[in-house]
Amino acid sequence: MIHELPFGRSTLHGHFSRDLAPVLTIDAGDSVRFSTPNAGWELDDRSHFEPRSSPEDDGHALAGPIEVRGAREGQTLAVHVDEVTPGPWGVTLTEEPHRIDWIREGERWRASTGHVVESRPFLGVLGMAPRGQGVHSTIPPRPQGGNIDCKELVAGTTLFLPIPLDGALFSAGDGHGAQGDGEVSGTAIECPSSAQLTLDLRDDLRLEWPCARIDRAWLTFGFDAHLGLAAKKAVDGMVALMCRTHGLGSQDALALASVVVDLRVTQVVNGQLGVHAVLRDDAWS
Repeated sequence: MIHELPFGRSTLHGHFSRDLAPVLTIDAGDSVRFSTPNAGWELDDRSHFEPRSSPEDDGHALAGPIEVRGAREGQTLAVHVDEVTPGPWGVTLTEEPHRIDWIREGERWRASTGHVVESRPFLGVLGMAPRGQGVHSTIPPRPQGGNIDCKELVAGTTLFLPIPLDGALFSAGDGHGAQGDGEVSGTAIECPSSAQLTLDLRDDLRLEWPCARIDRAWLTFGFDAHLGLAAKKAVDGMVALMCRTHGLGSQDALALASVVVDLRVTQVVNGQLGVHAVLRDDAWS
């Protein structure tokens, strides 16, 4: 079944909290369509979404939370990205007041500098509320997802997240028209967007940190204030995945990972730095 979240104040929020009431309850395997402003709460016509309150709406504009019926703490939420459609314009910021404005021209973006890049849209924020009470920022990624900002999570990919709370309480937003690994200025092409996601449950995939299935490859993620520790978490996740998927012992998996697994810097701008390990299907025969 495909559900449609209406666009409006009742379905948007700018923080994570276990105290937010779900705006929709779905069955595992159902899909949800929704639209969000860009990270700065700007709309297709470039106006700002109002009303907003602080600190509840200080973060990214997110749709949700969506409750998944039967979801339990310790299970894994599978988030399949069916579709992401960027809005007509975007912006990339550095230090105020500097900015580059972008106009979407079909499958590419044209910058105010005259440069043109391929459109590769994805949602920067895909995640669930932490266990603790209160208002939690949308900026840092966490074990249960959030502001991952991984450019590989385009339509056709699936992100797997460890569920921290019964019901899952999943939210998403932060549309990006394109981004490089690192997101080094702090922003990508930040654009309003619409998307469709399919949410499912897995009992056979126990995780401590997120992983993802992309085109012909597996990704495992690590987040930490220290880049080296983020990398270690990503490698640990990949070694566990290789043991589980290929029946390897941990030392064999680590040795093979040193030969065939690539480490990439997901982003360096969200407080908790991100690293993703990549194991391509054709890495060995």
